[in-house]
Amino acid sequence: MDLTSFLIYCMIATFTPGPTNIVILSTVNRYGAKKAMKYSYGATVGFGLLLVFSALLNNLLITILPKILIAMQVIGSIYMLYLAYLICKTNSSNPTVNQTATFLSGFMMQFLNPKVVLFTLTVIPTFIMPYYSAAPAITLSIIAITLIGFLAFTTWVLFGTIFKELIQKHNRIVSVAMAILLVYAAIMIWI
Repeated sequence: MDLTSFLIYCMIATFTPGPTNIVILSTVNRYGAKKAMKYSYGATVGFGLLLVFSALLNNLLITILPKILIAMQVIGSIYMLYLAYLICKTNSSNPTVNQTATFLSGFMMQFLNPKVVLFTLTVIPTFIMPYYSAAPAITLSIIAITLIGFLAFTTWVLFGTIFKELIQKHNRIVSVAMAILLVYAAIMIWI
């Protein structure tokens, strides 16, 4: 296995802006790092579970991938548009109610996030299974990839915490920009 290519692929796929990372940044801005970490924990568990599913069901998923991909595109796009709407309409001066900054919402986002689903469907069969077939090796790979994902999520929490004052100063602009990025991500699924 080409470890360098594997790590580069994992880092690019997990650290670059995507729906989960954008929601994490928005959550830090509105509700603080503690709430964002709850969301990140859920996202990490969901991410790891998707990797497990990918490893266990790889052959089955390849057979039915076109059907799953279309369903994930529709559900994921709708969910991202909904998140964009929530980010735009939420008033940061009234952070009493928040349905997007929970462990469960972070967990569910991974199953509705086409970027994550496609990553988990490709990383295991492309980089791991051609070289390792033993359960311990695949398990260690899943743990390593999940830790990389968690590191990416916590990096976005840290980034949001460091720049929170700046983000809050320009809250409306940041909220609209994050919403536009989510809408863009939803559109890019179909292109």
